[in-house]
Amino acid sequence: MKRILTAGVAIVAVAAAAGWFLTAPKPLDESAVSGMTGDPEAGRLAFAAGGCASCHIAPDAEASDQPVLSGGQEFASEFGIFVAPNISPDEEHGIGGWTDLQFVNAVKEGIGPDGKHLYPAFPYSSYTRAGVQDILDIEAYIRTLPASAEPNQPHELAFPFSIRRSVGGWKLLFFGDDWVVDGDLTEEQQRGRYLVEGLGHCAECHTPRNALGALDTSQWLAGAPNPSGQGNIPNITPGALDWSAADISAYLESGFTPEFDSAGGDMAHVVENMSQLPASDRDAIAAYLKAVPAVN
Repeated sequence: MKRILTAGVAIVAVAAAAGWFLTAPKPLDESAVSGMTGDPEAGRLAFAAGGCASCHIAPDAEASDQPVLSGGQEFASEFGIFVAPNISPDEEHGIGGWTDLQFVNAVKEGIGPDGKHLYPAFPYSSYTRAGVQDILDIEAYIRTLPASAEPNQPHELAFPFSIRRSVGGWKLLFFGDDWVVDGDLTEEQQRGRYLVEGLGHCAECHTPRNALGALDTSQWLAGAPNPSGQGNIPNITPGALDWSAADISAYLESGFTPEFDSAGGDMAHVVENMSQLPASDRDAIAAYLKAVPAVN
């Protein structure tokens, strides 16, 4: 019996050590940003495409050409409440003291400057498909914005979701940078894919999730329950959205539908962001959405 107990303890210890190793954060190294610098003007457009201000300005703050990214907005989920952090250029409470590599690792790999996993409420599972240059450009643009000394607020998560190391297991199961829609796409459709699947992170709202909060790619862009609990976010595949590509592009610029309705709620913020992009980018998004497999 003693031998069996000893063997059991050893197996548990080995399994725990293996789990600890497998769930460890795996950041990019310095070579990922070597020789690269950010362009704040290009970053202004990438920042808009990424919708950064929509989540990181203070609650009830109005849109501005110089947004204050002080954080504080709360996002309810079945796992608890996530609170958007301060990402202004403040040295103490924002990203002012971060290196380029730390910023890229946060956005692409979901790893904070302290080397710990970030929760995927921050949509790095989409942003990981973004290019390093675009991310550095966003960082350069953010550094031109006003600093805020607003302290970050903790998330309100119940056990076991409060254990950050468990996010490493989630990443093993669900995190990767492969494209969802693959195949023979035109150059315009590829650009649209980059914006929708990457920077624009459209699937984070428009795709249903499994029990662990990961996107169900078999139902890509097929609509999902609204996290607020009020209604549903629509299916935007050709199986439900019968607008022309021109209609989609126009909607992303003006917020007006072909039926003369207008965007509301969070989608109004998306239109504010998309309207800042070149018309060619909105056309590319439309071309991609017309090429997505239909889900009825």
